[in-house]
Amino acid sequence: MKVRALCGFVSLLVISAGTVLAQQKPVPGSPAVETIEQANQKIRLLAASVVPAAQPGEYDLGPGDTIKVDVFDIPELSRQMQIDPAGYISVPLIPQRIQAAGLTPYQLEARIADLLESRGLVSHPQVSVFVVERLSQPVTVIGAVEHPLVYQAQRPTTLLEVLSAAGGLTDTAGDYLTITHSDKSGQEDVQRVNLQDLIDRGDPKANVMVSGGDVVTVPKAGIVYVVGAVNRSGGFVMQNQGSDMTTLKALALAGGLVGSARAGSAVIIRKNGATGKNAEIVVNLKKILSRKTQDVELLPNDILFIPDSPGKRALARAGEAALSITTGVTVLRAAQF
Repeated sequence: MKVRALCGFVSLLVISAGTVLAQQKPVPGSPAVETIEQANQKIRLLAASVVPAAQPGEYDLGPGDTIKVDVFDIPELSRQMQIDPAGYISVPLIPQRIQAAGLTPYQLEARIADLLESRGLVSHPQVSVFVVERLSQPVTVIGAVEHPLVYQAQRPTTLLEVLSAAGGLTDTAGDYLTITHSDKSGQEDVQRVNLQDLIDRGDPKANVMVSGGDVVTVPKAGIVYVVGAVNRSGGFVMQNQGSDMTTLKALALAGGLVGSARAGSAVIIRKNGATGKNAEIVVNLKKILSRKTQDVELLPNDILFIPDSPGKRALARAGEAALSITTGVTVLRAAQF
């Protein structure tokens, strides 16, 4: 079997891989790695531990919210209603619409009571406003998260809470996210948050507050795959938007070579974006490791394959070994969370 056929076979295996390496322990002396499931577990734990306390009545009403207005002892004026897209409601016997958006329930109670009394409709009215359904504070979470969603921020809400509600990150998440805040005039302000600060270091400054209208975007990062004669086959997330990943760094993340590795016959499988076909780049890792030749940069979605054939055994048997190793390749995150 030719090397070209074997590499094409390994490429197919990596693309269709599942998740059996989740329980592997890091090799001593290699960079710390963990699965995305472990990273998401941290998100859930941190989110639960830093939930801010809600203050009664601090919620600002908005378009789409459903409220119930009760006027004590006057059932004719009590009813449930939805705040219209312009932010107004209508109350029986009051001719003009009442602006509700931007007010807290307490403030709206006072506003309705004042209008009823000033028009001589009710003497000393006792008004209560209850929020039945809150739909006016959407926080949109998109990108490399398990379940993109629109989260209704019914109280002061943290970044970790919305990430947890979205099921956490996917394998392809980069090393930062952005929060787009929009003010009432429509102007946008984009805030960038480092995920390592947020999750790994637990920096409270990184766990910023989000509010209605915010958009949380988790960009995708590149991934490189290392399979074959290494201690920890897998896909590794590239930090810094996919830059500065080399064969030596990839080997370190993969726990190094096994003793029977054919380091001089490694191959980088790289898809041509224009043609969609795979190209094969032969890499002499033996020379790179001994500093006799320059290290080679890896690009997102590259597959670094290191054959394992002690005693020059057939490449077909190396293919069988690659099958047993790569059938369960999962994406691991290196020193990032």
